[in-house]
Amino acid sequence: MRMFKKDPIQIITFRSYGTPNHLYVKGRALEDENIDLSKKGFFNLLWNTYKRFKTDLVKNEPLVLKLPDGRKIETKTDEQGYFLIDETIENMLPLIDENGWLKYEISFAEKFPKRIIQENNIFFGEVMIPSETAKFGLISDIDDTIMHTGLTSRFKWQVAKNTVFKRAEKRIPLEGAADFYEKLKNGKSGNDHNPIFYVSHGPWNLYRYLEVFLEKNNFPKGPILLRDFVNPFAKKYKPEKPQKQKEIINILETYPELRFILIGDSGEHDPDIYTEIAEAHPERILAIYLRNVNHKKRMLRVKGLFENYETVPVLLVENSKAAIEHAKQMKFI
Repeated sequence: MRMFKKDPIQIITFRSYGTPNHLYVKGRALEDENIDLSKKGFFNLLWNTYKRFKTDLVKNEPLVLKLPDGRKIETKTDEQGYFLIDETIENMLPLIDENGWLKYEISFAEKFPKRIIQENNIFFGEVMIPSETAKFGLISDIDDTIMHTGLTSRFKWQVAKNTVFKRAEKRIPLEGAADFYEKLKNGKSGNDHNPIFYVSHGPWNLYRYLEVFLEKNNFPKGPILLRDFVNPFAKKYKPEKPQKQKEIINILETYPELRFILIGDSGEHDPDIYTEIAEAHPERILAIYLRNVNHKKRMLRVKGLFENYETVPVLLVENSKAAIEHAKQMKFI
């Protein structure tokens, strides 16, 4: 690690998920660029965006995760500063709080005399452990599903405008989405505690931004799963499957007894990803909801894709009200 840099270092933990006997923890170690999401004004927003993607990484450094009962797990950051703990840890059920979250501490294993480590080298994270009362899980996209981003706009200019020049708390959620998700979380009994997972093709650099958006707009709390930010000019990077699809498959494998509702939009890759998953696991997918986007050609393609589709129920909706009515008919809520 380069010791001449003056910025403090930190560990950012990404809200994740697990089971009473399995821990799946993700995060990243990097320098603290002192991003203030509350700042207003054109140049402040532009500067914040620059700092969000200007990541000075803490590479190949050992970390120690500590569970509430004192047990410790060692891990290490990779070349991009990320770390992943994906292993069996027995008997974590007593550590879960009343809301279904396991809280942990994580720290740098080594001391750096010439560096400032934020938070006295104690960083906090949390992992969702679904309740035994859960009847199903919800996996939702973010972009243009619950937050307008403009992914279908020409040259993606709306994406840049919304992400760079709008603060997270000023982003407007799609109408009725938070209420619909709360109803799905509560389920038919009103107290099912169905888990919700937010999965996006957006990069991890936007994690804090999206976390603020979800909290400010009263969306139910759940893991936020993004992807690595990849250099678009890097020729050798060609993933076999989109990271979003890999995360969804991992969720299905983590909870083999749980069925899921998939929610996305008709604008980008959701229809193809969701149908491929449904074809591979038809018994696991209760329904697919796709929010219509204002893009004529893509809507025609999606309508054609589902015209005679019978593997799982698929509903193209204009708004949350239509989705709520369908969910009531299906007795999800």
